[in-house]
Amino acid sequence: MEQLKVVIEGSGRHLHLTREHLDFLFGKDFELEVKKYLSQPGEFASNSKVDLVGPKGTIKGVSIVGPCRKATQVELSFSDARVLGITPPIRESGDIKGSAPITIVGPNGKLELEEGAIVAKRHLHLTVEDGEKYGIKDKEIVQIKVEGERALIFDEVIARVGPKYATFAHIDYDEVNAAALFGDMVGTVIKKQR
Repeated sequence: MEQLKVVIEGSGRHLHLTREHLDFLFGKDFELEVKKYLSQPGEFASNSKVDLVGPKGTIKGVSIVGPCRKATQVELSFSDARVLGITPPIRESGDIKGSAPITIVGPNGKLELEEGAIVAKRHLHLTVEDGEKYGIKDKEIVQIKVEGERALIFDEVIARVGPKYATFAHIDYDEVNAAALFGDMVGTVIKKQR
């Protein structure tokens, strides 16, 4: 079977907010403005930013990704977590139960979350068509191989196959830097042997 070559996007620190938390941080009925649309349909980086505060430090000017979600979630790298002094678990997006506490500071208020900070698990978004073409099922664990001076294989990459997705792989900037991935980043998806 033909191997899938996939564009890898570096995922920087960002957060998703509920409607209630957006109102609390920015004022009632505040609307996020689109700075740029992202690869996943309907998602966008907004012009609005907040500060993240942990026991050891602060990271200023963190981007909010819209639209609003059902749960507030902060996605960090482990380098970010060290600056803040927190220990977030590696999780799939949306799985925040028991995750790290964090404080979010906006222009209108300070939100102290008991949970919500994670390091996003490496993942591969796939359209239904690409999933079928390459024989990859939703929630399947695959590998992504990258070439170059610091060639490596990213293991434990979770596939997300569905009609709301476009085919792209997402890893955080700690891992982008570890593989010296710059410019056009492409990897080869490898199905794991059972």
